[in-house]
Amino acid sequence: MKLSEFLFALNQVESLDFKTPDGTAVPAHFHITEVGKVEKHFIDCGGTERKESVVNFQLWSSNDVEHRLHPQKTIDIIRLSQQRLQLRNEEIEVEYQGETIGKFGLSFDGSCFHLQTKFTDCLAKDDCGVPEAKSANESCCSPNSGCC
Repeated sequence: MKLSEFLFALNQVESLDFKTPDGTAVPAHFHITEVGKVEKHFIDCGGTERKESVVNFQLWSSNDVEHRLHPQKTIDIIRLSQQRLQLRNEEIEVEYQGETIGKFGLSFDGSCFHLQTKFTDCLAKDDCGVPEAKSANESCCSPNSGCC
């Protein structure tokens, strides 16, 4: 979900509700403790220089169970962050505490925001000799598979 989509969704809801990938509700008294811009400049395993940038939110829950973050307050925090940090309309990455700090994508179902599991990947499969994933209906002994 991009920042503009999140802002649009915030105008559609009366309360902020988040769920983890397993469907567990994030406690309603969570705080968004950080809104930031995270830039990553790196070289992949194939030697290609790359840059990535995301808008980062950190969700945090404490023992302050009376706290509720209203959608309009969240919009205000994001608008201030856009001005001071020059946030662009980029994908949102959410940090949330599990056994360690997890990084998640974000989606919206019309009433609730869902933390989406993210996965690592090789960005240089050709250079690394990583074979393409076979489709579910392709067996190793299909024609031209090279196994028979």
